[in-house]
Amino acid sequence: MDVVNAIGRRKAAVARVYVSKGSGKIVINRRELAEYFPSPLLQFIVKQPLNTVSAVEQYDIKVNLFGGGFKGQSEAVRLAITRALIKIDPEVKPKLKVEGFVTRDPRAVERKKPGRPKARKRFQFSKR
Repeated sequence: MDVVNAIGRRKAAVARVYVSKGSGKIVINRRELAEYFPSPLLQFIVKQPLNTVSAVEQYDIKVNLFGGGFKGQSEAVRLAITRALIKIDPEVKPKLKVEGFVTRDPRAVERKKPGRPKARKRFQFSKR
């Protein structure tokens, strides 16, 4: 197996992932996982698909990540890693699908409407 690549998106974040055989090192934008995502929760989100298929220390992962906030970025990386693992071994897809990692989350910010302060908020109504 050479390098397998995949793309994951969430909100405004886009993650390009390159997976190769290795020792379990995850590098995001030339920084270690713990350095890029200091929060243990976000690190957990990134590693979820690897933990599900028991492949935490089998692959080295290089990620190019841009756009969005840290939560969206971590979920974009999760989707990209999931897609790469499915490319490597299609047998793991049912396990990952049950956990809900295969589906791209379509939710995004609703656009602001004209004549309103935000997407749904209205200015205060005055009867007189």
